[in-house]
Order: sequence, then structure tokens, then C-alpha cells
Amino acid sequence: MSEYDFTFAHREEGFDNHIEKSIRGYNHLHDDVINLSRYYVEDWTSIVDIGCSTGKTIEAMALQNEKIAPAVTYVGVEVATGFRDDMTKRRDFLMGRFPETCFEFEFQDIRSYTFFNCSLVTSLFTLQFMPPKDREEVIHNIYEGLNPGGAFIFAEKTVADCGRFQDMFTFTYYDYKRKSFTEKDIMDKEVTLRNMLKPNTWKELTDMLHSAGFKNVQPFWRNFLFVGAIATK
Repeated sequence: MSEYDFTFAHREEGFDNHIEKSIRGYNHLHDDVINLSRYYVEDWTSIVDIGCSTGKTIEAMALQNEKIAPAVTYVGVEVATGFRDDMTKRRDFLMGRFPETCFEFEFQDIRSYTFFNCSLVTSLFTLQFMPPKDREEVIHNIYEGLNPGGAFIFAEKTVADCGRFQDMFTFTYYDYKRKSFTEKDIMDKEVTLRNMLKPNTWKELTDMLHSAGFKNVQPFWRNFLFVGAIATK
């Protein structure tokens, strides 16, 4: 398995369903991201979703913003080719449903992607899988590719500042996961992610965003170590 291969979660139940079971309140977070997008989407600009997986977020934003900005380009960037069939089906549906809107799905490492003319960039639990140095560079590239007034809406798993809090929140998270997964499933995924997932503290993440040039960074969703936030240029 490569360091950015997320197909371990691509099971019979489906990736989207897997994520919903893995992160408590994920549906509420996703709804918040979609609702917030309406304040930033603009015609003749690009909306980029990093780690788009099945394309669910792009479809939801297109539905939300159909009347606000029909002449927008939605771009889904994904590195895991295991999502190819899902993305192809989603693209075909969207192109038929929204004839005025452009949809592009690209299999590419986000570290080499060029952001340009973006009014909005979204990322749900993707940057955390990159080495910290690469994460900083991608955030810088996002900032450079955003138009003035544009936004980066994201969600990341963070690390607690205090070791005791880290243990408390981790064990509580495992208690939640036991409602949907076996102990073996939980431990297997823990082992799989151990060398892949290198999250920041919230302070480190905000410092990274401010260093890239973002003026304002505001959290809008939190569940223990999982944080959803918006950063504006």
C-alpha cells in the first residue's frame, strides 16, 4: 500500500458510508462545508476538492450552488486510482444534470497540482496524510492559487497539546468506532495508519496557514481531535 492509498476503506459498504461510520458527526461537517461554499463560489472560477474520492462533495456543492454560480468549474483531484469507477460515474451524472457547469476529475498527486483562479478549495481529511513539510508547501500553493477573498475550507485530524487529553480523546474515539467496527478492524486500521498519518496540533496548523498568507482562520466544527475550519485570503 502506498502512503496515499486510501482504498483500504473502499469496502463493500462503500467509501462514503465508511467515513460516516468512522468519524462521529461527519454528515453534519459535510453539510456545513456545502452550506459555507455558497459564500465563495463565483462564475468563471474554479472550485477544487482535494482528495475528492467518489466525488460526493463536488456533487453536493453543485446542487447547492446551481443558481448561484452555474458557470463554475468543479475540479476533483484524487491520487487513489481505486476510485476511478466511482468518479467516472459521478462525472457522467453531473455533466448530464448540470449542462452549464464544467466538471473535471484528475488522478494526480496534489503536491504537483497547480491551483489557479480558485474562488474555493476544499479538503476533508486529506492533508493529514502528507509529510508535514509537503503539507506546508501544499497550503502555500492553495493560497497562491486562490483569488482575493477566496477561501480554503478544510477538516483535519489534529494532535492534542497535552498527552493526557490525547489518550482520553483517542480512547473515547475508539469507543465510538466499536459501535460499527470490530476490535480487529479498529486495530488493523490503527496499524495501517500509524506510519501514514502525521497530524499537527491545531496551533501548528493555524501557524502554517498564517505563514502561507491566510488572513483569517476560523474553526466551525469540532469533534474531539477532528476539526473543521475555514481560512480566507
